[in-house]
Amino acid sequence: MPPLKFCANLSWLFTDLPEFTQRLHAAATYGFRAVEAAWLYDSDLQELQKAKKQTGLEVVLINTPPGDVTSGELGLGAVPGRETDFRRGLDLAVMYAKALDCRRIHLMAGRVPAGVDRATVAMEMEATFIENLKHAADVLSKEGILGLIEPINTRITDPRYFLDTPHQAAEILQKVGHSNIKLQMDVFHWQIMDGNLTQNIQTFFPLIGHVQIAQVPGRNEPDSPGEVNFPYLFSLLEKLGYQGYIGCEYKPLGTTEAGLGWVRDYWKSHK
Repeated sequence: MPPLKFCANLSWLFTDLPEFTQRLHAAATYGFRAVEAAWLYDSDLQELQKAKKQTGLEVVLINTPPGDVTSGELGLGAVPGRETDFRRGLDLAVMYAKALDCRRIHLMAGRVPAGVDRATVAMEMEATFIENLKHAADVLSKEGILGLIEPINTRITDPRYFLDTPHQAAEILQKVGHSNIKLQMDVFHWQIMDGNLTQNIQTFFPLIGHVQIAQVPGRNEPDSPGEVNFPYLFSLLEKLGYQGYIGCEYKPLGTTEAGLGWVRDYWKSHK
């Protein structure tokens, strides 16, 4: 079984360094061959390209823009009335992805409007999301880019996020019906919303296009105290033949460098 591949999430790791270009160099220094990030749009694209070339790192994943963060937006994919802005954001994400040779874009769903009951808007938001995802599938297929949707837990992290379980995501993907839109599995969110990780991973494995990890409940390093047995999950993903990257999207307990023992141990044991 080939070893798993890990990428550093630069929105969570090496955050003592203010610039993403600096974090790229830090990731390479500490052994990573690939990185991902939520939003790089405040960074100079030419400087990012330069740092990528200098380090030889692969950029694995970026997100579509969040929208108007001052008004509490976190993605626009499922937000009725923001379709034009979603498409503009998608075009921007594609421009950055192409410039950085990034082959995955997380198409963020967004939040249920404040003060609105989820059940009353669920059908409209789902219909909006499906149409936006179909549009994204057409755009991304021309560029050889994979689109991803990610359930985010509504119990701890974001009570208003529209897409919150793998079951909901799988139903939406079926309705979208495009093979280049897949499921982004964040173990942290899946464990909080549903648990039953072994069966869910096995059930939804054909849909999974990217994986992210963090311990539960603290969202810290995989070897920090918590309820998820990561050595077991890594072994399961190996047995299933997962070929993609695993994003290290966690909050270090101390410095990023001090918390990398778990991935060093994995690399050493799989040489």
